[in-house]
Amino acid sequence: MGQRSAPRRNRLLPALLGTLALTAGGVAPAAAAHDREDPQVLLVCNASTVSCPSSSTHQYGTIQAAVDAARTGDWVLVWPGVYHEKATKEAGVLITTPGIHIRGLDRNRVVVDGSNGSAAQPCPADSTLKDTTGRSGIEVSKADDVSIENLTVCNYLSGTDGSGGNQIWWNGGDGSGQIGLHGYHGAYLTATSGYGSADPSASMAQYGIFASNATGPAEIAHTYASNMGDSDYYVGACRNICGVTLTDAHGQNSAIGFSGTNSGGYTISDSEFDNNRTGIVVNSLNNDDAPPPQDGSCVGAPQRSCTFIEHNFIHENNNPNVPVSGLAGAIGAGIEISGGHGDTIRGNRIERQGSWGVVLHDFPDSETPPPLSHCQGGVQLTGVCVFLSYGNVVAANQFSGNGSFGNPTNGDLANESTTAPHNCFFGNRGTGGGAPTSDPASIQSRAVDGPPCGQGAGVGDDQLLAGELVCAAGFGPCPVPDAAYPQRTRLELASSAPQVSMRRPCAGLPKNAFCG
Repeated sequence: MGQRSAPRRNRLLPALLGTLALTAGGVAPAAAAHDREDPQVLLVCNASTVSCPSSSTHQYGTIQAAVDAARTGDWVLVWPGVYHEKATKEAGVLITTPGIHIRGLDRNRVVVDGSNGSAAQPCPADSTLKDTTGRSGIEVSKADDVSIENLTVCNYLSGTDGSGGNQIWWNGGDGSGQIGLHGYHGAYLTATSGYGSADPSASMAQYGIFASNATGPAEIAHTYASNMGDSDYYVGACRNICGVTLTDAHGQNSAIGFSGTNSGGYTISDSEFDNNRTGIVVNSLNNDDAPPPQDGSCVGAPQRSCTFIEHNFIHENNNPNVPVSGLAGAIGAGIEISGGHGDTIRGNRIERQGSWGVVLHDFPDSETPPPLSHCQGGVQLTGVCVFLSYGNVVAANQFSGNGSFGNPTNGDLANESTTAPHNCFFGNRGTGGGAPTSDPASIQSRAVDGPPCGQGAGVGDDQLLAGELVCAAGFGPCPVPDAAYPQRTRLELASSAPQVSMRRPCAGLPKNAFCG
C-alpha cells in the first residue's frame, strides 16, 4: 500500500452522510444473469481522506479484500478515499467472480491509484512516485456480468515487457483468440494518468477503458479518459459480435481517442473526442488478440452494417505532443477506417481536423504475425498482408474547418480504396451546408463513390493519398515536398478536472450502513 496522509476527521463526514441518505435512486446496471436473491453489500473504507462511519459492518480496508469475499450478485460499495491497490503483479484489483458490482460513492473522491504517492495528492505527476511494475488497475478476468461504476482509476503503467497499463479492463482472454467474457457494464468512470512520455518505449498508461475478447450485452456510459499512450477507449478481438454501446464518452489528449482492432457489432454515440493525436481509428491488424479482419457487418447478414459511429462531436484531434507508445493513426484524422469493412459513420459533427474529417483506406501490414493470425480476410502479397477497406457507409455528417494542414488530399472526406463493394458517401455537408471537400473530388457523385451503395467499386485515389497517410502516421517520407504535418515539440498532459458523479449512488442497493 502507498503511504497515506492523516484522515480529515468528521468535518466532511456529516455532510457526506446526509447527501447519501437523501439519494434514493440512480442508474443501476442491467440485471446480471448470475444475480442471487439475497445479495450482500460489502463495505470498503480505508479512512485515507474521510473517516469511516463507525456504525458500518462487513467493512474492508481494501477493494481487493471485499472483491475476494464477494459472491455472485453481491455489491462492493466503496467509501471516498484514495486506494493504492496492488493486489497482484497483474492488477491492482483482480476480479474473477462473475456477477459482482463495484460502485464508488463519489466518482471524483473514490480514487484507485497505481502510483507510490500519498492520499494527499492522488494521481501524481511526480516521476519519483511511479510504479513501473507493469500492472493494470481494475481488471475483470473472464468473469461475466461484472459492473464497475462511479470511481476514478489512474497511474497504472506498463512495464518494461509491455505488460499492464490498462486502467479499467474487461479481459475475456488476452491473446487467446477466443471470447471468454459475456456481458459487462461501466458507468460514471474516469481513467487518467499523471504520467506520460515522449519515448514510446517508456513506462506509461496505455489504455483508459478497455474491453477485449468480450461480447455483450454491454454498455459503457458517462465516462472520461485522457493521457493514454495508446487510446482512451479500446474495444477489440470481437469481430462483428462485440455487442457494446459506448455513449456519453469523452476522450482527450491520447494517441487515439477510440481504437477498435478486429472488432465490430458495437455503437459509439453521443460522445466527444478532442485534442488527441487521432480521433477514432477502426482497423484490421495481424495481432495476438483475435484473428483479423475488422468486420462491422451483422452476424449472418454480411451485407448489412451492425457497427455505428453516430451523433458524436469529433474535433481538433491534431495534437503531436500527447503520449504515444507505438502504432498510432494518422495525425489530424477525425475518423480513420484502416482496412476495415461493414462500418457506418453517420450524423457526426466533425470540425477543425487538420488532415481529414473522415478517411478510409486499405492497410498493408508487413509485420510478422503471431500464431493466431495469418492474414485472415486480407490479401497476401510477398511479405505483406493487405487488409482492404470496403462496404463502409459515410452519411449525413456535418463538416467544418477540416484540412487546415493544407497538404494535398487534406479535407473533409477521403477514400483510397477501390475494392468492391465500394465505400459509399452521401448526404454529407461541408462548411455552410455546401458540398464537403474531398479526395477524390466529387466523392458523393454516382460516378465516384456515391450511391447506389453496395454496387461496383469506387474510383479511389491516385495513390497520392496513400503516401500522405504514410507521412501523417510518421511511417515514412511525404510524397510531396514541404508537406506540413505537425511534429512533437514537447510532452503535454491534460489536467484533471472533476467529472459528473452518479447523482444517487445508493439507488438499487440493499440496505447498508453507508447509505443510511
